[in-house]
Parts: sequence; C-alpha cells; structure tokens
Amino acid sequence: MELTKGRPRWYLMHNEGPVRRLQENAVPNKRSGLRACFMLLLGAAALSLPVMAAPAHGAKPANVQTKQSNPADFVGADVCATCHEAQSKNFASNPHATLARKHNGSAVTCEDCHGAGKAHVDGGGDKSKIFNPATASAKDVDARCLSCHAGTHPDYDRSPHAKANVSCVSCHSIHDSKAPEHLLKASQPQLCFQCHNDVKPSFDMPFHHRVNEGLIQCNDCHDVHGTFLPNNLKSTADQNAICTKCHTDVRGPFVYEHAPVKAEGCMACHTPHGSQNARLLNMPNINVLCNQCHSPVAAGTVHGMGKGSAELAPCTSCHTYIHGSNINAAFLR
Repeated sequence: MELTKGRPRWYLMHNEGPVRRLQENAVPNKRSGLRACFMLLLGAAALSLPVMAAPAHGAKPANVQTKQSNPADFVGADVCATCHEAQSKNFASNPHATLARKHNGSAVTCEDCHGAGKAHVDGGGDKSKIFNPATASAKDVDARCLSCHAGTHPDYDRSPHAKANVSCVSCHSIHDSKAPEHLLKASQPQLCFQCHNDVKPSFDMPFHHRVNEGLIQCNDCHDVHGTFLPNNLKSTADQNAICTKCHTDVRGPFVYEHAPVKAEGCMACHTPHGSQNARLLNMPNINVLCNQCHSPVAAGTVHGMGKGSAELAPCTSCHTYIHGSNINAAFLR
C-alpha cells in the first residue's frame, strides 16, 4: 500500500492493475471525459489542415505570376500601352478589362495573362522575355487560361480538344474577337466548321437541326470545354434532357415507357445533326427501324397477319405514342 501513496487514481487503474469495468449507470471519471474531448478536437484539427492548405476556389496556383508575388517585376498596363497602343485601345471593351475596372485594377490586366513585363521592357521589347500565347505551346496556353477559368471549365483537360492540342486561343481571341460575348474568333457554327467539316454537310440535308439558320447553336448540345460523355455532349442526370429541353412533347414521364428511350436514348432511333429521313430517323423507313427490335415474323404473328405483312402500313399508324404513353402499354391511341 505504501507504493501507491501519492499516486492518482487513474495511474493505479492503468498501471498497477487491470482497468475495472464501470458498473452500469455509473458516472465515468471526469478526467477521462476531458481526455476524450481533447482527442476529438485534436483529430478535427488534423483533418482540417489539408483544407486550410488548399487554395481557395478560383484562386491562382502558385506558379502563376501575380502582382502580390513580386510587385517589382510588374510595370503596369499604362507602360504596355506605350508600345501596344492598338491592343490597349481595343482592350477597353474587353470583358477582362471590365472585370479589372470593377475591382479597381486588381483583377485581370495585361501582365496577368502575359506575365511580368519588366524584363520585356528592359530588353527593349525582347519577345523571349514575355509570355506570348500565339507562339506558346497549347499546354502552356491552357494552363495560363485555366489558372483563372478552371472553376468554370473543370473538365477541359479530358476534352477531345485538349487531347488534340486545340488550345484556348484556337477558338478565342482576347484582343480581336468577332463574337465579343465569349471572345470567339468567329461566330458559331462557322467557328466549329473550321475543324468539324465532316459534320457541316449534315446541316444541308433535307431534314436537319436548324443550326445554319441560327435557331440553335452547337453549344446548345455540346460543351466544347469537356464533359464525361463522348463528343463533348452535355452531361445531365437524364441524358435525354439534351433533346427534351426543346422537344417537350416527348419528355414524359410516362406510365408506360418505351424501353429504348430510357436504355439507349434518343439516338437509338434519331441522328441528331441531319438526315435524309423525316424526323431525323436513322433508318429510311419507320418499319425498318422498328423491326430492328420487333422482328417482322413476331409482328405478323401478334397482329394476326402473315410474315412481312407488318410492312404494309407504318407501325406508327397504330402505335402512335412510340416515345411513351399514359393510357396503353402498346402505345396505342
């Protein structure tokens, strides 16, 4: 007993013998509760460290020059204008310049895109001392633009454009844009047709989406900056929503759904750009299209007719609501 004199109770419990189980409904030692709270707080603090260390949403990465990082290397937009008068004059109406004026010049200016200009000026306009998107690699240009626009275009690196080294300045012109809203080099669809000339003839077919007429644009269906879907199609919870946002009469939901509409989507039956067939069907005849799933033999049997007789009249003469119906499982009127 003398060995335990002066030692606290918790020491005796954990070092001089087995820990005793507290009786049911017993109140635990207050010190144990404090230690538990302390450990929880310590764990929460450790988990929050990566979050605190991460850059804020929209913040520029460390490798991008900013006026706050080394102010002595920045000369200001007024100095740039002494040589680049034409670009400076046109830049006044640029969205980047508008943003700068709203933030008292602390937003986007010449050197935020081209880098610090002191070495360029001291070198008498040495082009190797400044970042020039026109001569830089696509990867470097994209990195420079995404240092601000990554939050708006988070999937650009996985897009077919990025993988094909189509850089931001391939489509956008910061100083001499023809479509000021998005600083495009040309208006749609002409801009897209410069590369996608294989798609252009589709919009001259007898039945087509009215892209050439200006009713819709390429980016109504495609997100040119990248998605998780092929061909840069826009991603939605219901993938058919790309079509049904305009074609509301077939949106549903329906009590009786046509399975291919949900399983394969609109393009199981329709070709989106243009077709020689009415309603943009990907088959020349409605019965040929239906018979891909509903064989002629089965159709003739169901309708009490001989083989092939289902081709005598269009399937949609009877099966009117082929996208879905609220009244009949066979999509009849």
